[in-house]
Parts: sequence; C-alpha cells; structure tokens
Amino acid sequence: MRKNESTVDRAIRAGISVTALGAGLSLGGILTPAGATALGVSAIAAVTAATGYCPLYTVLGISTAPATE
Repeated sequence: MRKNESTVDRAIRAGISVTALGAGLSLGGILTPAGATALGVSAIAAVTAATGYCPLYTVLGISTAPATE
C-alpha cells in the first residue's frame, strides 16, 4: 500500500474527521441515521488521514503525494 496523499490532503482530512465527529455526536451519535452517517464519515476520514492512503484515489488514478525520484 503506497501513500497517495500529500501532507496538506491529510491535514484537510483530519480536519474533516474532527468536524464530522462533532457533528455526529451532536446529532445523536449512532442512535440516529444522520449521527451514524457523520460518525462513519469521521472514521473513514481519520483512517485515510492516518495512513496516507485513499483507496478511491487508487481507483481513480489520482495521487496528491509528492513524486519520489
């Protein structure tokens, strides 16, 4: 699994994760569909930010990671 996200991309995803976590908790957590959806988005954003790998980027052929020489 090769990293395909830049540092800026990972920071944005981390911010989205924190925001979605707050939204999910304020919307009722896992007890409501909206809260559960927001928590799911938060989890996915957190994992991709932590690993630096986005499976969707691989499928689409996108990489924001700096080129290695």
